[in-house]
Amino acid sequence: MVRSTLLNSMTETDHSVQIRQLNYFFGQADLRKQVLFDINLDLPKGQIVIMTGPSGSGKTTLLTLIGALRTVQSGSLKVLNHELVGMRKADLVEVRRNIGFIFQAHNLFESLTASQNVEMAIELLNEWGNKRSKAVDVLTQLGLADRVDYKPAALSGGQKQRVAIARALVNHPALILADEPTAALDKKSGREVVTLMQKLAQQEGRTILMVTHDNRILDVADRIITLVDGRLETDETLDNFVEAHDPKALDRRMFIM
Repeated sequence: MVRSTLLNSMTETDHSVQIRQLNYFFGQADLRKQVLFDINLDLPKGQIVIMTGPSGSGKTTLLTLIGALRTVQSGSLKVLNHELVGMRKADLVEVRRNIGFIFQAHNLFESLTASQNVEMAIELLNEWGNKRSKAVDVLTQLGLADRVDYKPAALSGGQKQRVAIARALVNHPALILADEPTAALDKKSGREVVTLMQKLAQQEGRTILMVTHDNRILDVADRIITLVDGRLETDETLDNFVEAHDPKALDRRMFIM
């Protein structure tokens, strides 16, 4: 199975994601519309990559393809050294278990406490020992130490989002895919989240791909890629990104929180 060979195969390359000539279409026949065009992209282990671009440019579509949540139609997409094109559904599930997903919708179970929601992610890996302490630890890192036994109805929108983020991070996945992870968070909470992600990338070699319109967190990125109308338009460092854009809109002081 994929999971049993994943750790060994990860030594074969320093890239968590490798994409070549990826195209994607929505619809069929006369309604068929291309939304991604000839995407080529490498995501090395340990990097934080931020993806920006206008709404409707294909960012979430690309994110869900990398996360094995959509079927690749053409091109090559390797995730954690496994080619997703033609992969069996059972093996796709195993790949997903090594990916942490953070989406705008928190999708928490209303009948479970914050800790229990996070513990469910641990149970998916059939790891039952110390699940409570693992869940409490990551919730504490995200500023929810006093909310671990609260159910979602008793949490604010930002607190719910942090529980969802804790659920995605608790298993220390090799790859983290985040779609606007700070959208529902205030300045302090948003900084706590990206600081934790930065720590995972730097200390544990985790790869993070984050879609965001939040200019306040661009400073954590090793690279910033821009997707426009389904095409990868730029791929650059933060310094180059700032220099290439309107300095009034991207003043470095805006990154200090």
